[in-house]
Amino acid sequence: MANSIAKGLLLSAALMLLAACNDANTRPQIDIEGKTMGTFYSVKVSGTLTESKQQLQQEIDALLEQANDDISTYRPDSVLSRFNQNTTAEPQPIPRGMADIILTAQRIGRDTGGAMDITVGPLVNLWGFGPDKRAVKVPSQQQIDAARQHIGLQHLKLLSDSRGEWLQKDLPEMYVDLSTLGEGYGVDQLVRLMARKGITNYLVSVGGAVSSRGVNGQNKPWRVAIQKPTDRENAVQALVDLQGYGISTAGSYRNYFEQDGQRYSHVIDPVTGRPITHKLVSVTVIAPTALEADGWDTGLMVLGTEKALKLAEEKGLAVYLISKTDDGFSAVMTPQFKAFLVQ
Repeated sequence: MANSIAKGLLLSAALMLLAACNDANTRPQIDIEGKTMGTFYSVKVSGTLTESKQQLQQEIDALLEQANDDISTYRPDSVLSRFNQNTTAEPQPIPRGMADIILTAQRIGRDTGGAMDITVGPLVNLWGFGPDKRAVKVPSQQQIDAARQHIGLQHLKLLSDSRGEWLQKDLPEMYVDLSTLGEGYGVDQLVRLMARKGITNYLVSVGGAVSSRGVNGQNKPWRVAIQKPTDRENAVQALVDLQGYGISTAGSYRNYFEQDGQRYSHVIDPVTGRPITHKLVSVTVIAPTALEADGWDTGLMVLGTEKALKLAEEKGLAVYLISKTDDGFSAVMTPQFKAFLVQ
C-alpha cells in the first residue's frame, strides 16, 4: 500500500489534468492551486463566482487543513496519530469524516480478501516507506513476521452511538494508516464544498484523485488523462470524461528502492508482508466518489492483473489495468470503464 497520506507525493499517481487547447474562452475560469497532505491540490472552476478567488482558496485550505488534522500520520497530534499512540482497548472518539473513511476501507478490505488493509502500517514502516523514512534495507523474515502480529482488519472496530463515532482496537501496537484513501477523501470534501456554494462546473484534484462536473472555460466537458507508467510526465495512455464521477490511480513504478539489483515497490502485500512482485504496474478506478475509487485502486494493485480483473468484473467496477510485458506494456479494462473513454 502507499504509505504517504498522498500518492501524488510518492509519484505513484498517474493522472494529469488536461489544459485548454485554445485561447477562445467562452466562460470565465479560475485556477486555484496549493499544497496539502504532502502533495498538491488543484481546483478549476468555470463560470462567475459569487465570492473572490482569494475567499474561495481560504475556504479550500481550511477544509483540507482539517482533513490533515484528522487523518495525517505525519502530524503527531492528529486524531489518527493519537489513536495510533493509544495502547489501550478503550474506544477512541473520531470525527464523522474519518468514520466514513474507515467504513469504506473495511468494506473494500473484505471484498479484496485483505489486499487493501489500512492496518498494514507496521509493514509499510518496516520497509522504509512510512513517515519515519528510515534508512532503507530489506528486513529479515523474523522482522516481517513480528510486524504482521500487529496487523489485521478484524482487530479494528468502528462503533457508533448517540454521542458520535468511535474507533477501537484489540491489538495495543496496531497502527492504522489511511493514506491510501486520503486523497480521495480530500477530493470528496472539495466536491461537497462546490455543491454547498452552488458551483456546478469544476474539476478538483488532490494528488492522484480527481473529480469533475460540467464544463470548462471553453464550454467543453473536463477531460482527464491517464498517464503511461513511465518517467515521462506527459505520456498519455487514455482520456476519460468523468461525467460527475471520481477517479484515482495507484501505481508501483515510481516509488521504490533497490538493493543487490532487486527493486522493491512501496506497494506492500499484507498477506506476504513483502512488496508486490507481479507485473501489474498501474490501476485506475472510476467510481461514484473519489474515496471509493481511491480505496479500490490500492486493493486491486496488490492483487495483480488476473485477480484484479476478475474481481472488478464481479463487482461491476470501472477499472483500467496496465501491466508490464516483455515488449513494453499492455492494458485491459472492464466494460464499465469503456463508457468513460474519450474516443
